Amino acid sequence: MKHVVQKHLAQSIATMQATLADLHIADTIVTIAEITANAMQAGRKLLVAGNGGSAADAQHLVAEFVVRLAANRPALRAIALTTDSSILTAAGNDFGFDSIFARQIEALGQPGDVFLGISTSGNSPNILKALHQARELDIITVGFSGNGGGQMRDLCDHNVIIPSDTTMNIQECHLALEHIFCMAVERFYFAPAFDSPSQPLESSLPQVLLQTS
Repeated sequence: MKHVVQKHLAQSIATMQATLADLHIADTIVTIAEITANAMQAGRKLLVAGNGGSAADAQHLVAEFVVRLAANRPALRAIALTTDSSILTAAGNDFGFDSIFARQIEALGQPGDVFLGISTSGNSPNILKALHQARELDIITVGFSGNGGGQMRDLCDHNVIIPSDTTMNIQECHLALEHIFCMAVERFYFAPAFDSPSQPLESSLPQVLLQTS
């Protein structure tokens, strides 16, 4: 079995290396981080959704924004649309599983928000419907996918498409990029405080940020 372990580690590393080599992915992460930071500074928020492992990613990423990633700082506005069992089951029962995220975007979304849909295939029906709903509300749409982007590709203002068709390797790259995305949003939002190592971040932030974030 050791060769199986080594084979899959090598496959994971190869996918990460291919992602690293795709300069468009790095450019897109920087772009969406700046857009998200600007949206948050304007009083808007990040909405995130996915299914299965991507649902776990959505919750994980939102936890980093609301609580912290690596440094203490004010909370940032982000909501995972995967967590409220009453909403999910009511929407699924009354309108169908394809509507569980779109219904929440209809209720919670505002123009200028950012919606991040995560789907390794790029074809998850409830993510596609959520993207349609977001576009109707003038919400900025971002897709994290693989498999060439699937149907999501044409519905997103910005796409991060992992160069792989293997679900677990796509998810591994998604998680790494989600952490980097959060880190970049922090730096756009709180700069130049993040670049001052001489004092704790919170003590170096302008009071207006501490009061409004």
